[in-house]
This record gives sequence, structure tokens and C-alpha cells, in this order.
Amino acid sequence: MTTDEILLDAEERMEKAVSVLLEELRGLRTGRASASLVDTMRVEYYGSPTPLKQLAQVTTPDPQQILIRPFDPSCLKEIEKAIRASDLGLAPNNDGKMIRLTVPPMSGEQRQKMVTRIKKLAEEAKVAIRNIRRDANKHFDQAEKAKEMTEDERDKGKEEVQTLLKKYEEKISEMADKKIKEVQEQ
Repeated sequence: MTTDEILLDAEERMEKAVSVLLEELRGLRTGRASASLVDTMRVEYYGSPTPLKQLAQVTTPDPQQILIRPFDPSCLKEIEKAIRASDLGLAPNNDGKMIRLTVPPMSGEQRQKMVTRIKKLAEEAKVAIRNIRRDANKHFDQAEKAKEMTEDERDKGKEEVQTLLKKYEEKISEMADKKIKEVQEQ
């Protein structure tokens, strides 16, 4: 493998780790209603788990409410069941045509738990990108052993991987800080 190939592979994998974190953070409750709270939810529809956004229109008419209007009214019960089974902790109100979810303001204790969870998710993402750095460094060592590159090229490549790591760690920290700030707003 060449230096460019190793760096490109590492950067792509780090980018993917960041996007996974972004998806996880989007699904966290902040005390404000957001359609992204139910984005990742899957509903049992004709025997297969289907993403909620493929079955219904999800809107937020006000900061405390999420409206779910299914395209097929026959799946209302399944959507309601999926919401109850999820870890959102929200009680669905089914009026026969749509489901209303009222998002109550979070208590101080809930906010603190959410901040802890955000920090844990961010740390997991950082561990993932550090593992990617380790793999890239291993590739550099193997390429140098196989006489595909010189020691200087290997060392320069490792420095570039370290620079990449710092860049993505900062990105992860910024995302986590932004979400923590959002959670702590009253």
C-alpha cells in the first residue's frame, strides 16, 4: 500500500466514525421536539422492520410536540407499539388518524444523564478513530518491512495519520459540546 492509499483509507474510516456519532446524537432527546428523535425508529410492517420515515410523515408543529401521520392508516397500531417499545420514554396519543407525541421538558437529573451519555458516545467515537490510527500505523510498518517504503516515508505517514486523528478528535469534541449545550438549555 502507498502512503496516499493508507491515508485515504484512514480518513474515510474516521469520517464514517464521525457520521455514526452524528446519527446517534441526532436521536438523543434534548427537551425540544425534533423529528430526528424518531428518525432511526423501525416499525414492524408486514413482517419486516421498516424505518418510520418510510411509513409516515413526521412533523413538529411546536417545540413540545411531534406529529406522525402514517401514509397507510392501517399501520397506526404498529407505529404506536414501536414508540412504546423504544427507549424514548414518550407516550403516544393515537386519535385514529395520527399519533401525537408530547415531549415534556427534561428534569435536571435527566439532563445530567443525557450529558453523561453524550460524553460516553463521544469517547466511543474517539476510541474508534484511535483504532483506525493504530491500523494505519500498522500498515505503514508492514509497508516499510516489505521494503515498499523507506523509514522516513513511514515516519512521515505516521505523522500525517496523527494529524488526521487530531482533526477528527476535535470534530467529535465540537459535536459533543454542541449537543451538551443544547441539552442544558432550559
